[in-house]
Amino acid sequence: MKLNNITDVQKFLAAVNACQNDVYLKSQEGDVFNLKSSLSQYIAVGRLIEESGDDLELFAQTREDEVLLMNMLFDLSK
Repeated sequence: MKLNNITDVQKFLAAVNACQNDVYLKSQEGDVFNLKSSLSQYIAVGRLIEESGDDLELFAQTREDEVLLMNMLFDLSK
């Protein structure tokens, strides 16, 4: 799923941390960040804040985690 205008990074990371399995953020350049890793989270947050934040895609390993993330994104868009 494409990310658009993540303004509340703390809520985003809380949703990622609530996921049971790995969650990945992929850039158009092919960089893949496992958001369950603290180091990758720092790098990914930098990317989210940059202008390229809208070009990032979010992937969850399981359908349940995907639903959790989609609900979070929906809540943040209100």
